[in-house]
Amino acid sequence: MSGHSKWSTIKRQKGAKDQARGAVFTKLGNLIAIAARSGPDPSTNFSLRLAIDKAKAANMPLANIERAIKRVSDKSAAQVTEVMYEGYASGGVAILVECATDNLNRTYPEVRLAFSKHGGAIAEKGSVAFQFKHVGYIRVQGSSEDILLQVLDAGADDASEEDGDTLVYTDPKQLAAVRDAIAAAGLTIKEAELTYEPNTTVEITDEATEGKVMRVLEALEDLDDVVATHTNLA
Repeated sequence: MSGHSKWSTIKRQKGAKDQARGAVFTKLGNLIAIAARSGPDPSTNFSLRLAIDKAKAANMPLANIERAIKRVSDKSAAQVTEVMYEGYASGGVAILVECATDNLNRTYPEVRLAFSKHGGAIAEKGSVAFQFKHVGYIRVQGSSEDILLQVLDAGADDASEEDGDTLVYTDPKQLAAVRDAIAAAGLTIKEAELTYEPNTTVEITDEATEGKVMRVLEALEDLDDVVATHTNLA
């Protein structure tokens, strides 16, 4: 797996800043509302458990979390829809954009503008997604040979080290089991989610082109309806 992209590091730093100013609550509320469709009990709905864990990590108030869960049964509330947009930035860099929105007529133009404003272009459905693999992802605190062996024993398909942490990849259907096994082994889990990893990566050596790519990604991440971006930028 890649895991070691410049964008992944920047996105974590940006996420920390957004979290500090509470800018992520809308995105997290939409994630929770979508996950709650499969059941309002996080003990039996792993997707909801992941969404709530992410919300708690961002210090989202419990009242906001409960309100997001109740949106599913509230007939008067605008229902949230999941949608994936695909596109390319400068240099042929592929980007997947996961959105959760209550207004597709608002979201599509905003995503399209984020691409075009910085030299990119939105693409036809399916023309980019085939370059990525859907995987379970877990970020474990610490990195050592012992931790690596423990996560592999827990059922990880692959693992690598990044910035002092261990990145764990699993089959999407095995994410819950592997996450629980890692926790049971006494390791600290910093993140756990379903994500998209590129099959191959694209390296950009021209600083101007790389700058355009980063500006597309940052513009997309700034949109309230965008819950995640994935790229094959090395």
